[in-house]
Amino acid sequence: MKQILGEPELELELSDDDVLEALREIPGYIDIFVDDFRTIYHLAHRHAVRRATAHLRAGAMMRRGVPALAADSMLDTAARAIAASGYKGLPVVDANGTVLGMLTETDFLRRLGAGSVLELLLELMAEDSGLRHRCHETPVSAAMSAPATTVAEDAAFGEMLRAFDACSGRSLPVVD
Repeated sequence: MKQILGEPELELELSDDDVLEALREIPGYIDIFVDDFRTIYHLAHRHAVRRATAHLRAGAMMRRGVPALAADSMLDTAARAIAASGYKGLPVVDANGTVLGMLTETDFLRRLGAGSVLELLLELMAEDSGLRHRCHETPVSAAMSAPATTVAEDAAFGEMLRAFDACSGRSLPVVD
């Protein structure tokens, strides 16, 4: 990272090989104009990103020991587990350990009819909101986001990005 005008700028260093690979992708003779340079730069940057992320695998980046929720447990129990975990959501698994979905704070808000934490607080402040009753008798399976988008431990960086793009959550379970 370098400093420009006192502000840090993230820079991915382009190697000579990145630039040479980019030049090989451009057919014919190159008389360097601004547009040509931009093309070379973007191609070289793409090669640099591939080089920098080629070794990344989901298994190396995943959090280990994340607790899972049973689909038939109740929401109040699940809320306590999520709060105790320190995460924003937990995977929901069946008896065989297969990931069925994710239960997140957003799922709770949606299930409880609140669009934000502030709306939920307003509901809690209202008399007889019935909130405790709804969580005590509602199974996790009724509120979780499903099906779960997952990746294998050996998933490459590009596959992880595509999986995150395909799911609406902020968590991506890594499975074996």
